[in-house]
Amino acid sequence: MSARPPLSRLLPRRRAVVRALFTLTVTAFTGGSLAHVAGTPRDRAARESTGGFDETYRGRRIQGRPAPPDGRRFDVRVDGRPLHLMRCADGGYLTLVDHYQSYPTPLAAARAAVDELGSAQLAPGAHHGSVRP
Repeated sequence: MSARPPLSRLLPRRRAVVRALFTLTVTAFTGGSLAHVAGTPRDRAARESTGGFDETYRGRRIQGRPAPPDGRRFDVRVDGRPLHLMRCADGGYLTLVDHYQSYPTPLAAARAAVDELGSAQLAPGAHHGSVRP
């Protein structure tokens, strides 16, 4: 029968194992969190650009879906009225309501238009400058 090593020899090994497990756990959770944060905007932009959206934002209903036939343009509506979007060279979107700032997704552009409109409505045939008070 072998004799057990003294407790003083086991403690440094146990501490090293616990320290290594703690370091591994912290590294895994930090890496996972950073990967989630880094991937979220692109995933959301890809989902919006392919699938569309339908939400209520500040009491207004915003709907958007890819317009046929190629699906590269978006049909966006605010309270059922069309909101014309223009595609920028940087890949972003402009609206007729605020055509000085580019937004990364059609949803972000529609939200910015709702913010800018306030209580005003889009005119039924939304052409350049056709916002009614």
